[in-house]
Amino acid sequence: MKNDEQKGIIMKKSKDEKVQKFLDEIIMIDSEKYNTLNAMREIVFKTYPKTDERIMYGGIMFSLDTEDFGGLFVRKNHISFEFIKGFLMKDPNKLLEGSGKFRRHLKIKSKEDVRNKDVDFFIKQAV
Repeated sequence: MKNDEQKGIIMKKSKDEKVQKFLDEIIMIDSEKYNTLNAMREIVFKTYPKTDERIMYGGIMFSLDTEDFGGLFVRKNHISFEFIKGFLMKDPNKLLEGSGKFRRHLKIKSKEDVRNKDVDFFIKQAV
């Protein structure tokens, strides 16, 4: 564990066994993506402490009172934070991507993007 801490790896355990297995696999492949993913998970749980998470569609889906509001999906060159009702969100800086009927997403390529693309602002609007 000390070795991981020295590398700057944030250890945020999931209550869901499948989510934890997914996270354990990500850390083995790419510790930077793991840290970025966990930074966004921390914002979700800080904003909505009663959030549930589960593996669905190959990523981590978040729900509150059994209603999905978003999900994190690891791609080759980025992490996508998908918002179920993204079309309703305020987006003054035009950071959300997607042209579907409802969903919108943020492409997060680094931990700095979590701040630069104001992930916190969008998560607060997700529910």
